[in-house]
Amino acid sequence: MKDYKSILYVAAGACSYGLLATIVKFANQLDIHTSVLTFLQFLIGFLFLLVFNYFSQSKKTVPQPPSFAAKLKLIAWGTSLGLTSTLYYLAIQYIPVSVGIILLMQSIWISLIVEALIRKQIPSRAKIMGVLIVLLGTALSTNIFQETKILDGRGLLLGFGAGISYAVAIFSSSNIANQLPSPVRSQFLVLGGLLLIIVFWNVHIVQQMTLRALPWGLIIALFGTILPPLFFTRGIPKTGIALGNIISSLEIPVSTISAVLILHEAVYGIQWAGILLILVAVTLINLRN
Repeated sequence: MKDYKSILYVAAGACSYGLLATIVKFANQLDIHTSVLTFLQFLIGFLFLLVFNYFSQSKKTVPQPPSFAAKLKLIAWGTSLGLTSTLYYLAIQYIPVSVGIILLMQSIWISLIVEALIRKQIPSRAKIMGVLIVLLGTALSTNIFQETKILDGRGLLLGFGAGISYAVAIFSSSNIANQLPSPVRSQFLVLGGLLLIIVFWNVHIVQQMTLRALPWGLIIALFGTILPPLFFTRGIPKTGIALGNIISSLEIPVSTISAVLILHEAVYGIQWAGILLILVAVTLINLRN
C-alpha cells in the first residue's frame, strides 16, 4: 500500500519550487533587484537550517559531527545551488517563466549523462527514449514551431546554463556526504550557494538592498530553501527516488500555471502538449529505476 502522506510531502515540495520563478519575476516588476532576492533567499534559508539543526541536535545525541573535509566538500558542491538560482532568475528577465522552467528542467537528461559518465554505464533504452521525448517536449513547450517573435538568446543561454547547474546540484544533493543527516547536509549546501551569490553579485547586493525586499526575500526563502528540503526529506525516503522524481515533475505545470495566473503570460495549446510530453518522459525515465 502506498504511503499517500509521503506522496503529498513530495508534491508539496515540488509545488513550492514551482512557485519560485513567478514570485521572483513579480518582485522584479516591483523594482526589487534579483541580487537582493537571491541573497535573502539563501541567507534566510541558511539561518533557518542553522537554528533548526541546533535545536534538533540538542534533543538527541548526534552520532558524530561532520568532519571539516565533509563540510568543505558540501560547501564546494553547494555553490551549484546558488549558481542555479542566479542563472534561472536572470533567465526569466529575458524569457517567459513558462519557457524558463522548461530550460531548467533540461537537467532531466543532463543528469542522465552525468550519471552515465560517473558510473561508466550506458543508460537503458527506456532512459534514452525518455531523453528524446524530453527534447521533443522542449521544442513544443518553447513554441519554436509557431513563435513569430524570436526568444531572447540571452535568456535561452542563461536558462540552459541553469539546467546544467541544476543537474550538478541534484547530483551533489544525492551523492555528497550521505552519512550525514539531510538537514545538516542541506545547511552546508545552502551555505555554499550563499557564498557563490555573495561573490557573484558582490557590491550590487548592498547597492540594491531595500526594506521592501525583506518580505519578498522571506517568501522566496520559504518556498525555495526552507519548505522543499523539509518536505523532500520527509517524503522521498518513503516514496523512493524513482517515484519521488516523477512527483517532483509537478514543478513544471505549477510554474507554468502560476505564470499564467499571476504574470498573465500566454501559454498556447502546443506548449501544454510539450509539458505533457516532458511529464511522460520523466515517468518513463524513472519508472524502471
